Amino acid sequence: MIIKTPKPITLYKDENHSCVLFYDLVAGHGVQANQFMIIDNGQSMLIDPGGDLTYIPLTNAVNQFTNASTRDLDYIFASHQDPDIISSIDRWLMNTNCQVIISTLWGRFLPHLISSFMGEHGASSKARVIELPDSGQRMPFGKNEIIFLPAHFLHSVGNLQAYDPVSKILFSGDMGASIGEIKGSMLVKDFAAHLPLMQWFHERYMGSGKVCELWVNMIRTLDVQMIVPQHGKVFKGKKMINQFLNWIENLECGINLLGRKNFKVPD
Repeated sequence: MIIKTPKPITLYKDENHSCVLFYDLVAGHGVQANQFMIIDNGQSMLIDPGGDLTYIPLTNAVNQFTNASTRDLDYIFASHQDPDIISSIDRWLMNTNCQVIISTLWGRFLPHLISSFMGEHGASSKARVIELPDSGQRMPFGKNEIIFLPAHFLHSVGNLQAYDPVSKILFSGDMGASIGEIKGSMLVKDFAAHLPLMQWFHERYMGSGKVCELWVNMIRTLDVQMIVPQHGKVFKGKKMINQFLNWIENLECGINLLGRKNFKVPD
């Protein structure tokens, strides 16, 4: 593993509130991933902090950005259970005082990732896990709030996303993810040119066209100025966001594509 120089990008900043993207922290065979931090009036939250590959470079990057120790971190939000989302959680629990926010479907699986931590701290570790219902939840954060949205089967059975009403940023997890080396700007400039980097991933990983349609209908009720996925580039501005929503709303994917022909005993 080669630890690279952190490249924080400020997505939003005012006097009391900021959102930062960290990317390209590790060189090697790991899948490229974005990590995010929100700070509001002194409270801080990391979103989808990743696994062991990203733990040290992300810690270094956060410390440089905040000029404070990560031990003061208040929350970690995990959109779902994948290793590139949360497999470093034992190290974050050991080295910070944070609470972990996750779907109630995955909260009971966390002991498999934090068994050594739980062995030392016992029941107190469970008090540091905030389990969210399937319907999502509004949670006070700083002097404002974060809205956790249901995004089940996109792609995880217990998938949630975070919407920040102050910055109007949707932290969308794997929805909108693109696969491939990032060149140039982190913003999607040409949707048609960007589409091939998303197509296969969404066709294979998202549950069905119906759940994509339901998700789009929900997102259109919000004032979203930016969609930032866990992998790849960022969608910024209403025009680009609408291009993505129009595409994913009508995408044939998941079980619609696999169908009955794939559910048979191999020859």
